[in-house]
Amino acid sequence: MEEIEVGKVTDYFAHIGVVAIDVTNEGFRVGDTLHFKGHTTDFTQKITSMQVDHKSVEEAPVGSDVGIRVQERVRTHDHVYKIVE
Repeated sequence: MEEIEVGKVTDYFAHIGVVAIDVTNEGFRVGDTLHFKGHTTDFTQKITSMQVDHKSVEEAPVGSDVGIRVQERVRTHDHVYKIVE
């Protein structure tokens, strides 16, 4: 499996388990699998839903800031990769 870096974590809201991602390289869609990797972070998760400005969206193009609910803790500046099969 190949991984393509799609962005970086800009914020993490622990009380609701949501990560904010700045999409910098390649967009992604609901249904894609993302790999979160940082100094103490390393997990993969399939995207089931995401939001831009509190509105549900199906895809996150380059240049957008998107919020995704995550199952594990992430940290600011963690790298986000899309897994391509």
